Amino acid sequence: MKCLRSGEPLGGVDEVFPSSESLVIKDLSASGHSCLAGQVDKKPDTGNIEEAESSLRESGVLNYEEARALLGRYEYQKGNIVAALHVFEGIDIGVVTPKIKIALSRNRERHKKYSHNHAEPQISIHAVGLLLESVFLKAKSLQVLGSQKRMQLHCQSSAMQKAAQSCKVILDIVESSLPEGLPDNFGAECKLQETLSKAVELLPELWKLADCPREATLSYRRALLHQWNLDAETIARIQKEFVVFLLYNGGEATPPDLRSQMDGSFVPRNNTEEAILLLMILLRKVTLNRIEWDPSILDHLSFALSVSGDLTALANQLEELLPGTIHRRDRYHALALCYYGAGKDLVALNLLKKLLRNREDPKHVPGLLMASKICCENSSLAGEGASFAQRALKSLDGRCNQLENLANFFLGVSFSTNSKLAISDSERSKRQSEALHSLETAGRMTKMREPLVLYHLSLEYAEQRKLDAALYYAKCSLKLEGGSNVKGWLLVARILSAQKRFLDAESIINAALDQTGKWDQVDLLRTKAKLQIAQGQLRSAIETYTQLLAVLQIQSKGYGSWKKLYKDNRDCARNFEVEIWHDLAYVYISLLQWHDAEVCLLKSKAIKPYSASRCHALGTMYEAKGLYKEALKAFRDALDIDPSHVLSLISTA
Repeated sequence: MKCLRSGEPLGGVDEVFPSSESLVIKDLSASGHSCLAGQVDKKPDTGNIEEAESSLRESGVLNYEEARALLGRYEYQKGNIVAALHVFEGIDIGVVTPKIKIALSRNRERHKKYSHNHAEPQISIHAVGLLLESVFLKAKSLQVLGSQKRMQLHCQSSAMQKAAQSCKVILDIVESSLPEGLPDNFGAECKLQETLSKAVELLPELWKLADCPREATLSYRRALLHQWNLDAETIARIQKEFVVFLLYNGGEATPPDLRSQMDGSFVPRNNTEEAILLLMILLRKVTLNRIEWDPSILDHLSFALSVSGDLTALANQLEELLPGTIHRRDRYHALALCYYGAGKDLVALNLLKKLLRNREDPKHVPGLLMASKICCENSSLAGEGASFAQRALKSLDGRCNQLENLANFFLGVSFSTNSKLAISDSERSKRQSEALHSLETAGRMTKMREPLVLYHLSLEYAEQRKLDAALYYAKCSLKLEGGSNVKGWLLVARILSAQKRFLDAESIINAALDQTGKWDQVDLLRTKAKLQIAQGQLRSAIETYTQLLAVLQIQSKGYGSWKKLYKDNRDCARNFEVEIWHDLAYVYISLLQWHDAEVCLLKSKAIKPYSASRCHALGTMYEAKGLYKEALKAFRDALDIDPSHVLSLISTA
């Protein structure tokens, strides 16, 4: 002790403590291990002597475990990983664990009166830090050896599991000693907090390397739920790593334990919900300036909320970001994508118009293409859609063939939609010609291999009554899609129907029914019924409509995702059912089955009390009975509901 304090050389130290070289050589020669030198080229820590001196001053002795901990760290820092691991394995951590727990508890209560237990020999807080660091370095050594390529896979997994178990010992000891968590600046003088922080962060990584996803999930939750006194950046880093693991590991983790949650708090039910919760916490920390902004947070949140189908929630998170967090141009575009995905097309279009203003980015090609796509689907906005597509083509200037193809496609669809609003024949013919030219250009650029382009090209030819060309491109589109799109089957059948080839059209519908599921057959069944009516097969049409109504009834009582889909499109589904009842009523009117027709109209009225098409069907039945006054009244009732109802206008005239 006097020599240590005065700084004089220690004579005879080798007799008490053999040198690190002699101890390692002795241990390795006994076990047959060889050293792997040069793997970690670090300068040995000069703090070893000071820690040894502190331990000696506090306890008066440096025991066997502490000596091996110092020696192991020395070998690890020199890069002798195998030698360091052999030294660490000589430490029986189970023997000193009770002493470590007592030392941690006493250190926490050092400012209070404490009844010393002399039954157990006391160990200093410096020795605790040294021993726990040796356990951590043992785990790191096993990780290094387990990651060597020459090892077999099962050996690598075994080494990583041993490393994880070793790292877990540190957390178990600290958590059992300090169940309420670590106080601030606990163990700062002996690097205990630094070792603990590294162990908390390393443990889930080791379980992942060992291919133990359940243990990795539990380790992440343990790291985030227990009070380890970690700094904000470390916690954020663990949260981001856990998010990546939850979203992309390919397995479904068990939900968190309810007992670990506060009363009334949200409990995630699956991986995606847990990842979203963590990402929202990270965004809140960014907003409060507790951590630095990381763009990957928003990327992962966009993916998670898109998968869950809640794009409105993603839009809300984007709107809550502080100005300057992301560029305003990127914010407008991302918000437009969210609202478009949520079905709010006009909101998305308004955001894109803000993006495409002169003071923002009028040549933003993705924004121009998206705006054109939104407009081309709406007849009243089709003119603007054509303008956006033309601006996109001008901005591209031949730099990207794929985007130019998209722009030409949207331009053609916009012209086609806009032609239906033309007042004069010459104007309509001009727009149809422009639509055909743009769609053919898009088709040539894709070498006629893009099904969507061919579908709209066929549709435009059909609109212009060029049925042979329309049928050719419809069949090409159907072939490229492998018959997976119901719209392709319907288009082929309707073109054949326009050519008065009803049998061929019905054969196409039957083939489509064989290749599609029950849930996708409603449009096919309705088209089949209409084809049967066109052929005078009214009884067959009644059977088809009955089958269709049964499918609609099952859909309305569906389960899972289909039930949610039906709820989201309830109005559309109910309107479609009303139309089917009216179609069936017309069939019964043709067969002079008045009672059955009235039943169909009563079913329709129960779903939708005010319907112009129902009043027209009722008027048609009265007209067929010869009750012209009642028929005229029914037609006028229809026009009172919808003054532009074309069939009622014609029937009234």
